[in-house]
Amino acid sequence: NPQAKDYIDALLEIVKKEAVDVYVPVCSPVASYCDAKAKQALSPYCEVMHADPEMVQQLDDKYQFSAVAESLGLSVPESYCIKSPSQVQEFDFSKQERKYILKSIPYDSVRRLDLTKLPCSTPSETAAFVKDLPISDRNPWIMQAFIPGQEYCTHSTVRDGELRLHCCCKSSAFQINYEMVEHPEIEAWVRRFAGALNLTGQVSFDFIQAHDDGRIYAIECNPRTHSAITMFYNHPDVAKAYLETERLSEVIQPLESSRPTYWIYHEIWRLVTNLLSPAQTWRRLQIIASGKDAIFDLSDPLPFLMVHHWQIPLLLLGNLRQFKGWIRIDFNIGKLVELAGD
Repeated sequence: NPQAKDYIDALLEIVKKEAVDVYVPVCSPVASYCDAKAKQALSPYCEVMHADPEMVQQLDDKYQFSAVAESLGLSVPESYCIKSPSQVQEFDFSKQERKYILKSIPYDSVRRLDLTKLPCSTPSETAAFVKDLPISDRNPWIMQAFIPGQEYCTHSTVRDGELRLHCCCKSSAFQINYEMVEHPEIEAWVRRFAGALNLTGQVSFDFIQAHDDGRIYAIECNPRTHSAITMFYNHPDVAKAYLETERLSEVIQPLESSRPTYWIYHEIWRLVTNLLSPAQTWRRLQIIASGKDAIFDLSDPLPFLMVHHWQIPLLLLGNLRQFKGWIRIDFNIGKLVELAGD
């Protein structure tokens, strides 16, 4: 448990016992901060491909990230830090060109999918909406201009501000299909941001490209591994981005021969729920036929077997024993989405 008191000591014991050279955290939002705190203790014994605690907190904080990016002259939506519902109720929306959305600054696995546009039809509806949200000084939210457009997500591996590995794909609120798209403007944005902050570790970004003027805006940053990295499943040079200390001659990107990745049980669920829609059924079958399961590999089938047929069933069994519910099963990151979950 990353939040356990002995977490750092346990990591250090593994590093010493196994003579670890490099530690690459692959973790949840909460654990990414815990791994950053462990960096100081582990660094004398191995390299840690992760940002420092202060940087992780800053990047994870949607409002702070937006402020930092804006200070670097990089495009982000207009944003406000909200610490009480009254701030929204008293906000003068009449002076704004765009609608706004509210997002929790601390990670919220359920409410992050709520894209209710503000203001609502009437002031009373707006007040009723924000009243039900857990907004406070200790749990601030960000009110951000809503920009209609095409969403993109990225994963990047950086070392000392150098962009070493990068991928980009079209995105959505619940993303479980990945296919590489070339977007030089987004890559340039990430390169400039990482270089300015001299970042080391893994960072993923969400972008929106506005329909009206084609401009790109960074919506948020997550300082950890993104499941879009599965697009590198057949690339022989991925390890270089993490292990080589010398500068690379070029940024590592998914091979042209790589197929779009998906998670077969998500696709099966979509097939089942769209049986009455021939068009959707055909679409899912095309995705399965032309793509590749993100985890399954014939030469190494255990990860696929264990995540889907051991880890997820154990999580379900644990919740049933505790009479806890869940919102959704996320096969792509091997977890149950729960209220107030990580």
